[in-house]
Parts: sequence; C-alpha cells; structure tokens
Amino acid sequence: MNHMKIFAILAIALLLNCPVAGSVVAGDTGVLLFQDQFDRSESQEDNEEIGNGWNSNSQKRAKGNKQVDLRDGAMYICLHPEADHAVSVTHPAEFRNGLVSLRFMLEGEQDSLGLNFADLKFKGVHAGHLFVAKITTQYVQIDDLKTGRMANEYYELKKAKKLTQGMKSELESKSKRFPNKLETGKWYDLAVRIENAMISVSIDGTPVGSFQSEGIAHPTKRLLRLAVPKNAVLDDVKIYALSP
Repeated sequence: MNHMKIFAILAIALLLNCPVAGSVVAGDTGVLLFQDQFDRSESQEDNEEIGNGWNSNSQKRAKGNKQVDLRDGAMYICLHPEADHAVSVTHPAEFRNGLVSLRFMLEGEQDSLGLNFADLKFKGVHAGHLFVAKITTQYVQIDDLKTGRMANEYYELKKAKKLTQGMKSELESKSKRFPNKLETGKWYDLAVRIENAMISVSIDGTPVGSFQSEGIAHPTKRLLRLAVPKNAVLDDVKIYALSP
C-alpha cells in the first residue's frame, strides 16, 4: 500500500472518529484503556464469574451470594436480599482525565446506577472515594466526594452526628442534581467525561449536566466502581484516557 492510500485511510478514520492501529481512538475520545461487551459464558450459575478484570463486593457484603450475572451478552447486577451494602462492581481504570461510555438499562422505577471513581492509594477519604455520577429514572446527580461527604473529617463527624450547620451547607455545595426522566426497560447510551475539575454527563448523545468541583481534579483516578443499590443492566463498557 502506498503512502497516499495510507494517508487517505487515516484521514477518513479521523473524520469518522474510528479506531486506528492499536488502542488510540481518533478525535476527542483519547486512548482506549479497556472495553468489555460481556459476550462470554459462565461455566456455572451458582457463583460469580465476571472475568476480564472485574471484581465485586459480593463475597464481603453479600455473604458470597451471586449478585452479578452474565447473560444475553450483558452484565446483570442485582442486590441480594442478604447484602448489607449496595453492589459494587469494580475495574482498574487509571487516568487523570478520562471518558467512560456504556449502555445501560434500569428495569424498575427505584433502580439506579452510580459511576464512582476512586483512588485507594489516597487516604484522605473513606475507601478512596473521589466523585460519583448517579443515574436514576428521575435525575442525574454528581457528587464531589473527595472534598465532600467522604472526606475523612466530614465522614467521621457525620457518623457521630456532629456536623455543624456550616459544614452541612458546605457539603450541599459539593453536589448537583439535574432532572432527567428515563423509561424503565429501555437501553440508553451513557457518557461520563472527566476533564480537570469538570465532569459532564450525556445520555443518548444529549448533555444532561456538568459540575465543576476541586475534588474531581484529583490527579489519578485508579478504580471505577459501578454502584448499584438495587438493579441495573450494562453492556459495551469502554474506558478512555484523555490528554491532560
């Protein structure tokens, strides 16, 4: 293939925003770090076999009962009756600025899906929590956890019910909610983009809301947690690193 043909292919790929050679994705989606279409089978039905680097808190928080099931080419997450905590399904995802895209479905009106970004090496917050984008059937909520309710000083005082009114007001400024109605039983495309201190959420290509807060600018996001307090279905997960 001559140089002109190679140049033409690259130019078309850039225009179409298609992957070209390796993990680099053209346009503004950056470098593809991880993807999963869940198109694999489990060897049995009793225990979790998520695979591909995923882990869950089912062993610790649900007495080992299965809460994550792969079927029909998707990941089904369902809180077990014996669980004492929301389901947390995790995957390593190290970047400074990044983009997470996926397809999801909420089957009940009370269902929700949280994309919680964490750094377990950072000890200034409870359990490494940095920030979260929560998607429900009624709204999208974004919380800066690093400088908000998961910061050690706030977390401990809240547990002890010793937050002052000033602290409560400060914590309220670390969260923003955007009304957004979703249908149950319907697939949606979600994109959560993190750039410096800004996080933006889009659903089906339409911007839902953005929130700027200092905790979002934490230098290294190391872990993606899918937080599900009831049920959620996911597919086509992609994680990208964006240029600083």
